[in-house]
This record gives sequence, C-alpha cells and structure tokens, in this order.
Amino acid sequence: MTTTAAIVARGLSKAFGDVHALDGLDLTVPEATVVALLGPNGAGKTTAISILTTLLSPDAGTATVAGADVVAEPAEVRRRIGLSGQYAAVDEYLTGYENLELIGRLYHLGAKRSRARATELLQRFSLTEAGSRPVGTYSGGMRRRLDLAGALVAAPPVLFLDEPTTGLDPHSRNELWDVIRDLVVQGSTLLLTTQYMEEADQLADDIVVIDRGQQIAHGTADELKKQLGGERMEVCVDADASVADARRILADFTTGEIHVQERRVTVPIVGGARTLTHALRSLDTDGVQVQDVGLRKPTLDDVFLTLTGHVAEREAPHPTPIDPDQRVLQEA
Repeated sequence: MTTTAAIVARGLSKAFGDVHALDGLDLTVPEATVVALLGPNGAGKTTAISILTTLLSPDAGTATVAGADVVAEPAEVRRRIGLSGQYAAVDEYLTGYENLELIGRLYHLGAKRSRARATELLQRFSLTEAGSRPVGTYSGGMRRRLDLAGALVAAPPVLFLDEPTTGLDPHSRNELWDVIRDLVVQGSTLLLTTQYMEEADQLADDIVVIDRGQQIAHGTADELKKQLGGERMEVCVDADASVADARRILADFTTGEIHVQERRVTVPIVGGARTLTHALRSLDTDGVQVQDVGLRKPTLDDVFLTLTGHVAEREAPHPTPIDPDQRVLQEA
C-alpha cells in the first residue's frame, strides 16, 4: 500500500548571517501520522517549522505541504495548515471564546460558523466553563490547549506543533498528549518538534533527529534504541575525585562510549547483572565508593546524547513576518 506524504522537504537550507540554521534538511511526513522532529536547542527545528509554514523563505531546497509548494503557493499552504508555536499566541484580554471566534473571522469563516467552531472547540478541549473568562486568568496548560484549539479552527489537514508542552507541568502535559492522540485518530497529520525524549516516545510514529541543521538519524523509537544495543549500567560515585577512577575501571566492561554527567557514569554493557557484579567488585577493589548503581535498557535520552554529543548554540532570531496572511497564521 502506498502512503501519501502530507509534508515533503528536500535539501532545505537557511542561514542567518554566518549561522547555518538548516543545511540541506530532508523530511517526509506521511498522512495521518505524527512525526517528531527531535534535536537540541539551535538544531534547526523552529527554522524548519517556519519555512514549512511559510513564515520564512528557504535559501535553497524545496518543500510541499498538503500538495502545495511553500514558495510558489504560500497562500494555499496557509489555507491547509494550522500552527501552534512555542508560546501560546492568545490575547489575554479576550475570553477563550472571543479568541477562537476572532480566529474564525480572520480565516473568513463568517460570523455564524466562527461562533459555532468556538463553542465546539471549547468543549473538545475541556474549556467550556473557562470560555467566558479572560485568558489572562488561565493556567499555562489551559493557554496551551486554547492555542492548539486556535490552530484547529479552520479544520486543517496538517498541523505543526512547535514544542507544544514546553513549560507545562506533568498533568497538563499528559492532557495535551491525549488531545494530540485524538487528533491523529481523526485523521490529522502532525509535525511535532520537541526536546523531550518521553514526548517523542509517547506520540511519534516516526522520529527524525536533527543537529546543526541536518538529519542525523531517522526511525521509530524502538528502531533508534536498537541501534545502541545492549543495556546501560549507571554508577554514581561519592566524590568528584572518584569519577576519573570509575571511568577508567568501567572502560574494561563497556561495549561503547562512556558518558559522564557530574558524578554519574553511564556505561553500555552486555551480560546484564553478571557484568554489573564484576564491575562493582573491580570498583570496590580499587577503593571507589559507589553511592548508587542501576541497570536499564537504552532510552531515547541515550540515543539523543549518543547522536548529538554536544550542547548546540541558540538559533538566530527570526525576522517578524510582515505579510498579513502570515500574521493571521501566527495568531491562529
């Protein structure tokens, strides 16, 4: 069975002065799926979203969204998408209902349809009781839900969610995850950017890891984890001075690269508990005091650290769009 791609990007490049935010990015998002664009700060995630939603023009490369070219047919692209950015783009002085009705008017849905969509979406996002209150009284999770509702006012087939749960508490994050899952079940296509490994693991049908503006890995969460193989032994020592000794000793047991974070040493191994026992004996023989020890399977955090291996620089600031249609899209 052939799956139609809702988003296709080939060789996307974008530079801000000497900073190359995107450097030949390729991306394919099949219809009715969630693809997570995963990467550290400055990897190019937001730049990619800005180009695909027509807020920025690429320096090179091509992209189509829902069959429309982002450069040649930007107005058509904007008619077919919804966007929820990193920060909730809602008016604090208007009520939740008024925000959604206003977005409907900006999309030229007409007064009756705009009011109906506002009522419908408030109910869908469990905001009916809060719908008559000014948004300035909303919690962070409520604002994010309202912002996502705004992206759905025109019922677009493709949605872009740029780090939608950043700053939310665990309860609000889980609520938003449930909303996103429901959207996919109903046939929406989502491109999701995130720095949270758990979020990508929970939501994404496919994960694209990017760094320095390029794709460096691609696959499902399980496929990416299997690339690392084996188990992870984590040893936390009692003093900073012991870290170097622990790393030296554990190097005899590792099957891959050792990672150190403060006093915690993470070592890829095979052999499970047997290898762990031998390693602890060696540490004890050399007088290295261990505070905590654990054995676990690879996670997306391990994939992320192994693939990127550094803290990326912040992306250059994006110019503010001046096209009225683009402004409507940002607000929606």
